[in-house]
Amino acid sequence: MSGIVQVTKGGPKTFTPASGETILGGQLVEGRAGGRIGVAGAASLKVLGVALTDAIAPEQVVTDPTTDSLGRPVLTAVAIPTKVAVAYAGTEVKVTYSTAAAFGDKLVATATGKVAPAGATPDARTIVGICTEPAGVLINTAGLMRII
Repeated sequence: MSGIVQVTKGGPKTFTPASGETILGGQLVEGRAGGRIGVAGAASLKVLGVALTDAIAPEQVVTDPTTDSLGRPVLTAVAIPTKVAVAYAGTEVKVTYSTAAAFGDKLVATATGKVAPAGATPDARTIVGICTEPAGVLINTAGLMRII
């Protein structure tokens, strides 16, 4: 092979949420069918990274205006995005921890796109990052994580 084209370097990379998915910035996301993404589930083996922005699936966009109490149309001034930037591979971001973690703990995905310490004998395929918050993180609070 004489050469190849570089696709991305360091991210982020943009994806479309799967039908019915609402993604919030800071949630872990996983690959879904058709090249789309969704909020990562507990112990997911398909985590792609961390959503940097909020987004909804294109199918969820409301095109018909609602009306106020006087019957006037009400439109959203700014449309909710249908694409989401996802940080990955070596990027340090803030995420929500479902369980307290110490500085340096290896992390796995938990429910609703959060993270928790991996424990003593995790499946290596489920490790998504390392806690880089110097003072550690308390339960249900946001803290730094370096994505693996």
